[in-house]
Amino acid sequence: MASGDVQSDESLYPIAVLIDELRNEDVQLRLNSIKKLSTIALALGVERTRSELIPFLTDTIYDEDEVLLALAEQLGTFTQLVGGESYVHVLLPPLESLAQVEETIVRDKAVESLRTLAPQHSTTDLETYFVPTVKRLAQGDWFTSRTSASGLISVCYSRVSNHVKGELRQLFKSLCQDDTPMVRRAAASKLGEFAKVVEPEYLRQEFVPLFTNLANDEQDSVRLLAVEAGIAMAGLFRHEDLEQQMMQTLRAATEDKSWRVRYVVADKLVDLQKAVGPEITKNDLVGAYCSLLKDPEAEVRAAAASKLKDFCTSLPVDTREQIIMSQILPCVKDMVGDMNQHVKSALASVIMGLSPILGKDNTLEHLLPLFLNQLKDDYPEVRLNIISNLECINE
Repeated sequence: MASGDVQSDESLYPIAVLIDELRNEDVQLRLNSIKKLSTIALALGVERTRSELIPFLTDTIYDEDEVLLALAEQLGTFTQLVGGESYVHVLLPPLESLAQVEETIVRDKAVESLRTLAPQHSTTDLETYFVPTVKRLAQGDWFTSRTSASGLISVCYSRVSNHVKGELRQLFKSLCQDDTPMVRRAAASKLGEFAKVVEPEYLRQEFVPLFTNLANDEQDSVRLLAVEAGIAMAGLFRHEDLEQQMMQTLRAATEDKSWRVRYVVADKLVDLQKAVGPEITKNDLVGAYCSLLKDPEAEVRAAAASKLKDFCTSLPVDTREQIIMSQILPCVKDMVGDMNQHVKSALASVIMGLSPILGKDNTLEHLLPLFLNQLKDDYPEVRLNIISNLECINE
């Protein structure tokens, strides 16, 4: 019997050393210890991991960012080490604390781990443990806490009762209207994701007003994320609803006073085009695209130019050639002589893609002079991009 006790003590000895390392002044030792957490947990067994190790970790979340980051990552993989999905909720307290720290990268990793753990909760445990965690974060005094909450609402929404769903939508609404721009920014970044899991009636009644408000926010960093969300949401509406509910706001974004917002529209325009269909593309997006091709900011023109082939390919087939020749090609001709090399380079990388769309005659008459001009351009990258895409003419 005595021999068994000695063996047991020896098996726990490395654990004591590792826990001492967690308290050590040397950051590298603490980091190494965190990275061996699964070893500690395996040696302790599931009961002692739940009753001793996790509370210990929860109480010691005051450390260097590097250590906290490693801890946040490890905890997301700990389900089996605490006894499986029936006990996954014991991992929430340390992650809740980590989701409130000052360093963004640590908070993001804690949220990522919480998002991983959410589906592992039973429906009952979601409402008993996970949702209260989200509520506390969403109603926290510090903006760090509230920014983290934005990323957790959509992952539990689908599996809770209607009453709790209503509470979660209300929480998200409060985050979208938060006084702190960082919180509104976090909410805007998750608006599209959340919209995909809410019921259609709430999409129209609640989410369109949230989108409209965020897309008109005083901070351009919020507006540009709202525009991204709006483009993601566009695919969730019938076309007639889309025209009534969303397009006015999205159209306005193409003329936003901030070039960063216009850049996002240019970058995501083809995604929007695919979501809205041919009629809205013809009536709304062609004009918007031409406006972006002529934007005063070079970054926006370059982003719009890089989408030339994809945008034109996705135009309604019956009117595609006419739209390109009458509206888009005049803008392209002006861009060939653009003062900015990045704009010209972006255009040169895709302009050849118009040849198969417009056919031989239009290529010879209208595109070939542009290609020849670009082959004489002062910037080597422009010339190289044209030469690299010559095979498009053969198509």
